Amino acid sequence: MSNFRPQSLFVIGAACFAFAGPAIAEKCQVSGPMPENAETASWYGKKHHGRRTANGERFNKNEMTAAHPTLPLGSFLKVTNLANGRAVHVRVTDREAGYTSDIDLSEAAANALGMRACGVAWVIVTAENPPEKAGFKLKTAP
Repeated sequence: MSNFRPQSLFVIGAACFAFAGPAIAEKCQVSGPMPENAETASWYGKKHHGRRTANGERFNKNEMTAAHPTLPLGSFLKVTNLANGRAVHVRVTDREAGYTSDIDLSEAAANALGMRACGVAWVIVTAENPPEKAGFKLKTAP
């Protein structure tokens, strides 16, 4: 279980509203009841671009990847943004997730989910196996 404090997301949401304006903050809100399995997602990009990840690869902010503190490296996940219903398929390549989130997404994944301007979002994370089901094409030996 995460050490997430709902107050942290409130503070981040309030900052988003104050600095980015009501239009962005409104897009980031979830309407209706919050599912029990909802998690928080944040994103990381330029600062970490090119650095080694926990699985030894170099982080590429333009790839569909994620960092998660407990899921096995190499896991394929479907991440759905509860605010707008958009979903992406990512591969876990790193360990460290954000201070206020359960999962960190690459900048490309955040863009696809429509959460980049918000910084954080409520999401549903679902394991996707086999990887072909998640939209990943496996490389085959020649």
